[in-house]
Amino acid sequence: MFKIRHAIELDKTFWFSLDEHISKDEFMLKIRDKRGYIICDDDKPIGIMRYNLFWDNTPFLNSIGIVESHQGQGFGTQAMKHWESEMQSMGHSLVMTSTQADEQAQHFYRKLGYRDSGCLLLRDDPAEIFFVKYFEA
Repeated sequence: MFKIRHAIELDKTFWFSLDEHISKDEFMLKIRDKRGYIICDDDKPIGIMRYNLFWDNTPFLNSIGIVESHQGQGFGTQAMKHWESEMQSMGHSLVMTSTQADEQAQHFYRKLGYRDSGCLLLRDDPAEIFFVKYFEA
């Protein structure tokens, strides 16, 4: 059964088993600011999700990851809906995210109603596609 909660320091080992793109100091900031989540099946951690504020005012999902054994079962979709609802209740009118053009996540975001909003090209990396989702007024 889907559950989600804010990450705490005791989640560090699990967190870093799924997220190698964040420093330990930044992880501690996510805990402090309540911008990191642990996705659970009942009480067992099965995923992580973290965000920041793009332009210091727009929620931007940096990462969502689900352990392979629980992928494709709706946990990511439920986590996204939880996050979107929380962001909307905080007064935000839109949220953003991105993924590389060679990753399957782009299809996941589009299925959830995110619209392509441009891309960024850095060196020899695949294009980073940006997505936006507006909330109904």
